[in-house]
Amino acid sequence: MTNPALIHHNAIQFKKSIIQLCPNIWTAVGYAASTQHMIVGANSVTIVDTSESTKAAENVLAEFRKITDKPVARIIYTHSHRDHISGASVFAQGKDIPIIASAGFASDLIDVDPDMIAPSQALGRRTLAQFGFGLTSDQRVSLGCGPGERPMEGMGAGHIAPTQLISENCSMDLDGVQIDLIMAPGETSDHMVVWVPEHGVLIPGDNWYHAFPNLYAIRGTPYRDFGAWAQSLLMLEGLQAKVLAPGHTMPVFGAKNISEVLLTTRAAILHVMRDTAAGMDAGHSLDDIVANLTLPPEIADKPWLGEYYGKASWAARAYATGTLGWYDGNPTNLGSLASKDRAQRMADLAGGIDALQKAAENTSNMQWRLELCDHLIALDQPVQSLKANAMEALADTEINATARNTYLWEAKRLKELDASQASSD
Repeated sequence: MTNPALIHHNAIQFKKSIIQLCPNIWTAVGYAASTQHMIVGANSVTIVDTSESTKAAENVLAEFRKITDKPVARIIYTHSHRDHISGASVFAQGKDIPIIASAGFASDLIDVDPDMIAPSQALGRRTLAQFGFGLTSDQRVSLGCGPGERPMEGMGAGHIAPTQLISENCSMDLDGVQIDLIMAPGETSDHMVVWVPEHGVLIPGDNWYHAFPNLYAIRGTPYRDFGAWAQSLLMLEGLQAKVLAPGHTMPVFGAKNISEVLLTTRAAILHVMRDTAAGMDAGHSLDDIVANLTLPPEIADKPWLGEYYGKASWAARAYATGTLGWYDGNPTNLGSLASKDRAQRMADLAGGIDALQKAAENTSNMQWRLELCDHLIALDQPVQSLKANAMEALADTEINATARNTYLWEAKRLKELDASQASSD
């Protein structure tokens, strides 16, 4: 059974909607993993962010066409994540139009060096798990940042490389609509937000959305600069926006509400940084730091800090390794045992492999069951189904969509491997 809070978040934040933000500006929510925005000028339209697939972009364009038939004259990318740039060709409709982005724009879809050494297969597998590709609709309730059910056709297929790179804050005339493009590093270093001062409309990309910020993505990402993200949130709050249209989830209306969500999200990031740093300074293990990490009472219950997408414990681990690296200061961890060697020693302590398996079967702590199963698997014991069942049990309690999807995706993979091995015996 799915965590009810995750179901509620999905229903409220990703309901398909075309929402008017002010005269001549609309946002599309729930049609794709990310949101898309349309700014209507005197004779033309500007699109900000373009979705993850050509089919999603087609659906959004069809909705926008019910509002205006003015041609799309330019596209702005808030940042380079593929769920924001992969429907551009649909909006461009074969025309050679400006594609505007930060000068720091760097995408894994564009100008990828095939000779670069990277764990690409591991990244691909973990991405499939995080977003629940191949899971049923009931299993993949949500992406945390977007609806679980959305068009997959043309995934990643419609990106167009930027043609106009912005290196510093500037103003721009979008066919009669004056905007500011502001550099605001956060979830990515190339974030560039769109600010419409006349109407107080702020399009912040992924620097804010209605969920705990994804300070570390479990698919695998380089270190995201927590301090820069927090500073950008403070800068954005200083604009005193009246409308906030994030790159994921529903817009927020009202200057007071917007100030609160931006400042409390910043406070959450700073708390993770301070708490983790203090624990490291005190010589605590990272496991203990994570186990004792909680948000301060004054922000802990804010709905927009629910861990539907990011997670404070994952953020603490990312901050620790991102600032000081993998070594945690405990000399024990300067060396290590191979997984099989460690597993055998664990079995010996337990009184043998059978005793270790019985302990795994009898424990009510699903995390401990997973850890014991890993030892047994290292010893070539057929406990894949036992581990898969534990992951399914954990998935049912998870409020975090990416954790839930990963548990269920990996459980499905283990059961398929188990069935394949059984049929070949």
